[in-house]
Amino acid sequence: MKPPELVCPAGTPSAMRTAVDAGADAVYCGFQNATNARNFPGLNFTLPELEKSVAGAHAGGTRVLLAVNTFPPAGKVDLWKQAVDAGARIGVDAFIVADIGVADYIARTHPGIRLHLSVQAAAASPEAIRYYCREFNVMRVVLPRILTVPEIKSMAAEIPCEIETFIFGNHGLMVEGRCALTNYVTGLSTNMDGVCSPAAQVEYIRDDTGNLSTRLGDFTIDCFSCAENAGYPTICKGRYLTPAHDGAYYAFEEPISLNLSSLLPDLMQAGVSALKIEGRQRSRAYVKSVVSAYRRAVDSIMAGQDPQLDDLLALTEGQKQTQGAFESKRWR
Repeated sequence: MKPPELVCPAGTPSAMRTAVDAGADAVYCGFQNATNARNFPGLNFTLPELEKSVAGAHAGGTRVLLAVNTFPPAGKVDLWKQAVDAGARIGVDAFIVADIGVADYIARTHPGIRLHLSVQAAAASPEAIRYYCREFNVMRVVLPRILTVPEIKSMAAEIPCEIETFIFGNHGLMVEGRCALTNYVTGLSTNMDGVCSPAAQVEYIRDDTGNLSTRLGDFTIDCFSCAENAGYPTICKGRYLTPAHDGAYYAFEEPISLNLSSLLPDLMQAGVSALKIEGRQRSRAYVKSVVSAYRRAVDSIMAGQDPQLDDLLALTEGQKQTQGAFESKRWR
């Protein structure tokens, strides 16, 4: 087995430094605009910040992958082109892209920089991935979190590029790059504006009994008792009343985090070239703990030892974790 690249989140300059110090082989990040799929206030990089951070990451032996992985609205592609050109000037090591127009621009304008296909492109078949490789010289695909390990192994034998898979963080059962729920409620799109459940439209309301309701825009997403921890109100992870069920239930997806620490040897043997940790919106403490834990685990496996897996349950969403579809399709 070749050692896989440990790809880690960098939502801020300080988080990037933390990831580098914790042993990241590569970090992924974005600019402070709609060109990346984590376009939240307080996150991401200005151009001077990214230029300085790229230099610091390279000095630490860490590669920088720039996410330009949203879809430009019709007639407004210039912002994405500017982000790409700026990333090329400051020396990023690869672009993570979803839109075919942006991919074409990168392939023609900056052919010397690696192109990675974002999970936002929702390419989950050999035919789709081979198309991107053939037309845009894509060097790596980030697979959606809907494939089992045997399916990933089969995929690796049929495509001419590297495979990157998520190993920790958001469960991600919605079809990547296709979710329209937040746009329906707030008018802002995850896929084009880069923001799901914008903070400006989030509200927490506590009643006289101490129960807490979470709202997004005009919609109540969930209600929590005094004994429960309130989650951030994203539509796909809310509880709803429907005619088909008695009482409120998770109609789309239960709040839970992916944790594939015990499947690392299987993923590496299946041909996965890069292991991705999700969480650009998470704290530096999260980045340090998760990156350090997976760094030790991967190094142990490569040394022929049983990995010492840290207990990361406290860092999961809802204090719950799953192997999702990677082990089987029975995640619900």
